[in-house]
Parts: sequence; structure tokens; C-alpha cells
Amino acid sequence: MFLGEFEYRIDEKGRVLIPPRFRRELKDGVVLAPGAERCINVYSLVEWKKLAASLTTGSAAPSKLRRLNRAIFATAFTLYMDGQGRIAVPAPLREYAGIEDEAVIAGANTYLELWNKEQWESEKAISQEQVWQIIESLERH
Repeated sequence: MFLGEFEYRIDEKGRVLIPPRFRRELKDGVVLAPGAERCINVYSLVEWKKLAASLTTGSAAPSKLRRLNRAIFATAFTLYMDGQGRIAVPAPLREYAGIEDEAVIAGANTYLELWNKEQWESEKAISQEQVWQIIESLERH
């Protein structure tokens, strides 16, 4: 389970540190893919394989599954950490997420999210408000 948030600088080669507590779980490699909210999702190979398997079956029409698979797999990258625990984030993904010199790595249960620092602060403020509203509605039921 990935928990917490961590701020890091992006170096001149586009590399970012993976938090030390997650390195063992990610030592076999990671898959980076665009996230829904203009962030980068970082999956362990095990979690990526689970996601891939879920996209090969389903109740959606075959044409929709093909389109979904293209959108997800064509924009994903497999990477490996270097000896210092860094990954080189591909330029297309850094551009997509607006990440230049500072980034936040946020735990999201079964995967990590890599955010532009300012966008993360905005997202966090919105998410926290919504989370409390959801919790309150659950308590009423």
C-alpha cells in the first residue's frame, strides 16, 4: 500500500527520486502512464499487469476496449530505478503533467501519483473538502 506525500526536485535529466520506503516494492520496475487529473500514475509491474488483465475482459464493446487499450498503453512507459533510486520521467509525461523542476509523489493505495507541486496543492484542497462531504453523507446513512 502506498501512503503519504513527498516533495522532490526534478534534476536536469528529468529524473525524480522514488521515496525510499517504496523502492523495494518497485525494484523490478515501474510503469508510468498519464493520470486522469493531469498527473502521472506510477504502477508497480504487478499492479500494471492486474490493470492490463482487467482491460482484456469486460462488458464493453470490443471497439471501445480497443480504443481504451490504445489510449492507455500507447502513452505508458516501463522504467527502472537507477542505483540512487531515481527514475527518468519521459518528457511527454512531464509535459502532460506540467512538471518542470518540483514534483510531489503522492500515495494512492495501489499506485503512486506524480504531480506538479502547484497542481497538487489545488487538488489536495479540493479532494479534502469532497472527502469530508462523502464521510458525512456515509455517517448519516
